[in-house]
Amino acid sequence: MGTARYSGEFKRDAVALVESSGRRIPSVARELGVNPESLRQWIARSRAESASGAGGEGPLTPAEREELRRLRKQVRELGAGEGDPAEGSAVFCQGDGPMTGRWRFISDHRDLYGVQRLCRVLSVSASGFYRWTAAAAVRAARTAADEDLGARIEEIHEESNGAYGVPRITRELRERHGVVNHKRVARLMRERGIAGRHLRRTVRTTVADRSVPPAPDLVGRDFAAAAPDVRWCGDITYLPVGGSWMYLATVIDMHSRRVVGWSLAEHMRADLVVDAVQAAVDARGGHVHGVVFHSDRGAQYTSAVFAEVCRAHGIRRSMGRVGSSYDNALAESFFATLKRELLYSSRWMTRPQARTAVFSWMAWYNRRRRHSALGYQSPVDYERQHATSADNLDLVA
Repeated sequence: MGTARYSGEFKRDAVALVESSGRRIPSVARELGVNPESLRQWIARSRAESASGAGGEGPLTPAEREELRRLRKQVRELGAGEGDPAEGSAVFCQGDGPMTGRWRFISDHRDLYGVQRLCRVLSVSASGFYRWTAAAAVRAARTAADEDLGARIEEIHEESNGAYGVPRITRELRERHGVVNHKRVARLMRERGIAGRHLRRTVRTTVADRSVPPAPDLVGRDFAAAAPDVRWCGDITYLPVGGSWMYLATVIDMHSRRVVGWSLAEHMRADLVVDAVQAAVDARGGHVHGVVFHSDRGAQYTSAVFAEVCRAHGIRRSMGRVGSSYDNALAESFFATLKRELLYSSRWMTRPQARTAVFSWMAWYNRRRRHSALGYQSPVDYERQHATSADNLDLVA
């Protein structure tokens, strides 16, 4: 892999992310994996172009920025409960269990009636009550530990935009704080009403051009690669924005599941997939000769302009069969993840809002999201581990 270059679309989206979020440049630069000074230059150039009237779509307007803040607040409020009202009396609380309720009643009224009398009336043993009392410190410590762990779970769940379930939250907790039992995590999530999101089925966007001879299938449903830039795959999906649609094309490295290139536009012309592949080539420093790019047989991927771009960069095209989602399952799975973790928690009214949200999520996915197929590492961390292992083998050799 060579030194990464960045497309104009990537630069515009990075600038928009800084402008709309109000975050400091070094923080956003770390999230995107770019040099902070480069990001400053992109922002300065964008502002200069905007001032001269040549900035294109540009960053969000103040009105759009305020609308984005309002919508994010609505999402947070919808995800929060009202708080449970008190149920039952102050003595026997639902969920306590029959014995715990009795012990609490005795403890609360022992000075007035005496322990022995209360135990006799409630048909419990005094020795059992005293054992329960002796264990109060242990119960308090366990409750405090659960509260602390529950707060950490809620923090990680919020960081994932509500996407993570038990396995990924457990893995994140172990990375940050040490050993934790996944059953305990599941119990605390259940008690707090925390759960990962699940996908609802959507429509397909593939329109095959049967008049064009397809490329051969060089993958054969084997979505693995021994190293980066050996096999890529890509597809197109749609995103609702206001009363219309935007279309997202991606390029995913099969080795690390990293999204090495993408493009978001208001159309589904061949330029959409061409821009995505060019972004991937730039991200890999321009050295991708021999990489296999696998797709479906949609008209965009069978177009002459897409074939020419692939030839120019030495990319070998590969295509699955018509109407078989399994032939491009990795790309389909990625879109399922994106829609489950991003789309169903968002309602975008403007294209700049959608573009900024997708751009930010892509950066998080590549650099922080734990992938089960990668041993719960992020795609970027997985590539770094591979590069380190390869360097060590070279030293041994």
